[in-house]
Amino acid sequence: MEKPNDRDAGGGFRPCTVTDAEMLAATIRTSFRTVAERFGLTRENAARHPSNCETGWVLAEMERGVVYHVLEVDGRPVGCVALERADEEGFFLERLAVLPEFRRRGLGESLVRHVFAEARRRGARRVGLAMIAEQADLRKWYEGPGFVEKETKRYDHLPFGVTFLWRTLPGG
Repeated sequence: MEKPNDRDAGGGFRPCTVTDAEMLAATIRTSFRTVAERFGLTRENAARHPSNCETGWVLAEMERGVVYHVLEVDGRPVGCVALERADEEGFFLERLAVLPEFRRRGLGESLVRHVFAEARRRGARRVGLAMIAEQADLRKWYEGPGFVEKETKRYDHLPFGVTFLWRTLPGG
């Protein structure tokens, strides 16, 4: 198992299976709760926001080919991330989640590096993501590992704008 960070002994990544769907949904829901509270997101105004994640969503995504990886520290799931094929050359990084009590330890960066390695292993040249446009602090955080903003769009069914960022992988 790949080790996420020297500061967190006993941790590592592993690919998930359908038996992990309930754990993944709970990790995502709990991790995104702070975002939902910050932006006033509810089931009524943002039904598909990750703070409302359900086991069925994860299972449906896996069925579509989305690959989840969990990050464990001392045998406990503390974060996860998903990769979805965007096209022949790239993947989307999705559902990057770190439980609130494990934040500020470099685990989010470890998850991003893991996605880059997995995407390269699968032949990708780039990785993209979508995020709440108004979340400037997170956009700045994603710029650290090299993501570049491409565009921002508004959708009638969402109470926020969506910013799309991409990063070209080395050799891509």
